[in-house]
Amino acid sequence: MWLDTPRNPNAPLAGLKVLELARVLAGPWAGQILADLGADVIKVESPDGDGTRKWGPPWIERGDGEREAAYYHATNRGKRSIVADFKDADDLARVRALAESADVVLENFKTGALAKFGLDYEVVSEANPRAVYCSITGFGQTGPRAHEAGYDFVIQAMSGLMALTGDPKGQPMKMGISISDLTCGLYSVIGIQAALGMRERTGHGQHVDMALLDCSVGLLASQATHFLATGENPPRMGNEHAQVSAYGVFPVADGEVVLAPANDGLFRRLLTLLGREDLLDDARFATNETRLANRGELDAIIAEETRKWQLEELLADCAEDGIPAGPINPIDAVFEDRQVEARGMRIDLDGIPGVRSPFTFSDAELALDHPSPRKGEHG
Repeated sequence: MWLDTPRNPNAPLAGLKVLELARVLAGPWAGQILADLGADVIKVESPDGDGTRKWGPPWIERGDGEREAAYYHATNRGKRSIVADFKDADDLARVRALAESADVVLENFKTGALAKFGLDYEVVSEANPRAVYCSITGFGQTGPRAHEAGYDFVIQAMSGLMALTGDPKGQPMKMGISISDLTCGLYSVIGIQAALGMRERTGHGQHVDMALLDCSVGLLASQATHFLATGENPPRMGNEHAQVSAYGVFPVADGEVVLAPANDGLFRRLLTLLGREDLLDDARFATNETRLANRGELDAIIAEETRKWQLEELLADCAEDGIPAGPINPIDAVFEDRQVEARGMRIDLDGIPGVRSPFTFSDAELALDHPSPRKGEHG
């Protein structure tokens, strides 16, 4: 069932066999990254197929008129698809055989749900001791919430991410992407690769237990250490930075600009560029600490000056002076950006558009050879 030859022999994970028992986002996202890196990923779908095939509009239509939701194509590129009904003995035997010969088994069923089919880690590892078995759940394999379902929106709320996001005067806000799912997928790939590396030393695989909540709490980073150091909840700052000023969104004559002069030198360059050399020796703005203490006054001064500029002119002068600045791009502008174009982030496979995994190697290539599979295409 596995490919006889690697999809791209010069891809980093060429020859790796991955069985994906996953659907929707976090698991398929991890599977797509592994596929882009060259792994042979076999996606096992129920007779109804991955539910995201129907999560449209928008739709993407294939050359023969068949269509699936764009959402599905965002997370399933480069895989093969088979259909299996776990209640059918022959289908189940076929999936078990794949698990017994896989390097990696990736699943995102509820905790314990695969045990009744003999596809849990204990059974798979007995037949295939070298298997790296990665489980993605909302809350992990242990703890009081282990058997609860996890959903991105709920995890963003529970993890503290929403409490830190949004206008300080408004509601806490989720991110515009499913950050908890996507981050868990990324962390899962890291965990899988670490376990594969360890397998080279020990000769056997292991269970990688990934939880959306764990991964989102892990993302708190400096905000977590703010609390751990002070015992105080970090404030919601909107577009401001809790530890740096001036840093935020400022008006220009034809829109808005992001400015991020994150140290004294960059800040002094910004003052000079804006023609406010008179403030270079102002004690209120001499250090980051004093700028934070006088944030409101400083932001008003910078906004007064940036309003005099056209966006492109200000961005060009900031780039020349090495001052971090950028436009607030809608998605269409992202894919028109010369840097995004130069890096080849947008791809097209048989007429199906997508965004490649963001890895660039000196001595390897990604395996971007075919689009998301049709349901059961390789069965």
